[in-house]
Amino acid sequence: MDDARLAKAVELVQQKMDGQDAFGSTVRFDFGEGSAVFLDGNESPPKATNDSETEADCTITAEESVFQELIEGELDPTAAFMTGKIKIDGSMGAAMAVARALG
Repeated sequence: MDDARLAKAVELVQQKMDGQDAFGSTVRFDFGEGSAVFLDGNESPPKATNDSETEADCTITAEESVFQELIEGELDPTAAFMTGKIKIDGSMGAAMAVARALG
């Protein structure tokens, strides 16, 4: 993912998080090749940054197009997981919390 698209992904996640309460965990959306959005759900509102280095409670791996569908509400996170469109590594509780927050 190029820098401009990654910056847009960070912006989209932050827009979804504005006005949300902390959910008590950290989540990384990993797009491969060092491209990732890190979401700190310990802050209120949760804070999204371009960060592929910081350890997260949960890592959600997805292709950019799948991520876009999730953010836009066109794809249900549970359905995406069950059909293998996303992979979750780490805390399922954190994944569920971010899914609710992204609503």
